[in-house]
Amino acid sequence: MHSNPTPVARTTGAGPRRPNIAVIGGSLTGPVTALLLLRAGFDVTVYEATPASAPLGGGLIGLEHTALDVLDRLDIPQREFIAYDSETILQVAVRDRQPEQTVLRTYPGRNTTWTLLHRALAARVPAGVLRKGMRVTGLTERAGRPVLRFADGHAPEPADLVVFADGRSSTGRRLLDPARRLHYAGYVAHRGIAASTPQPDLRDFVRLEPCPGAQFNIAPVPGGCDWTFYLGCTATEYEQRFGAKPTRRVFALPQHITPAARTHVDEHADHLLPPDHAAVVRATTTRMAVPVLDIDPPTRMVWPVGDGHAVLLGDALAPVRPHTARGANNGIEPAAGLAVALTQHRRYGADLPTALHAWQRRHLPTAAAAVRQGPIIGDKLGLGSR
Repeated sequence: MHSNPTPVARTTGAGPRRPNIAVIGGSLTGPVTALLLLRAGFDVTVYEATPASAPLGGGLIGLEHTALDVLDRLDIPQREFIAYDSETILQVAVRDRQPEQTVLRTYPGRNTTWTLLHRALAARVPAGVLRKGMRVTGLTERAGRPVLRFADGHAPEPADLVVFADGRSSTGRRLLDPARRLHYAGYVAHRGIAASTPQPDLRDFVRLEPCPGAQFNIAPVPGGCDWTFYLGCTATEYEQRFGAKPTRRVFALPQHITPAARTHVDEHADHLLPPDHAAVVRATTTRMAVPVLDIDPPTRMVWPVGDGHAVLLGDALAPVRPHTARGANNGIEPAAGLAVALTQHRRYGADLPTALHAWQRRHLPTAAAAVRQGPIIGDKLGLGSR
């Protein structure tokens, strides 16, 4: 792919019309994008691959002020998805299973969970906009318009702009930017949702650093706490513990957690963490795991498809290591910018390819920088290999 390409300019004799926009992905970035575009007066359809009966979920999410402001503009009160308004991060050095030194840091935002934020977003997507069980398999052109193709016999559907916000295993990235593939970083984020906390008054995000090659994060959530334990793991070990290669099973759900995987985490908790934190880990029944993955930094966000366009957003564009705390932010912030660019086109006749190129120029460096930052942070923690 060429670096920083300029979208091809196109002109027509008619004035701008209201584009029909297809958003691929119903997790977080997709619904945010859809709500922003609906508010701006666009025709939007959201296609989600998982059926209505499929479980979805995720862990703790950090939202910076810029992303929080986007949600404010969608009239989603923070109290609806922010259970604890602490901005404090307690960074604790642990030696011989005891806290040795604590440094207080301030996070420029708030923490939420995937579940709380998704629930708030889903409640606002109008009936008929979200179509579940629609797995995109291809993107072609017909009569100058992008056309989405689906699995399971669903008829192809045209659009003027296709927004791929379909996560780390993005079909859109595979179709538009196939040279950029995920590769395993060599460690796993083991996750748990516990019904208890190490301290009854836990309100802040706590990061325990017991030794190089391990990190344990814990924060309060409604009904208990959410913890993440980062531990090294070879690709072979991952496949043995979770039933598939890390680049194939990018989320290990509770049914994928083998007894061997559970024992591995429990033993490391007993060896490295303070006893009260280790007890919380052992008592946690609902567990998941996420292999930490890297990708080459993106060089573009926009692709012409006939007379229309396709774009990549969030994890579909550039999945980042969780230590960067940029995952959700890198989806929400450019989604707001995209809505602005499209509004200028529809309302005032701004040239669409130029507007999209300007949007790319503003947001692409931030996404690329976060991708590069992840391995640097991992190196400092002794996690993974560059």
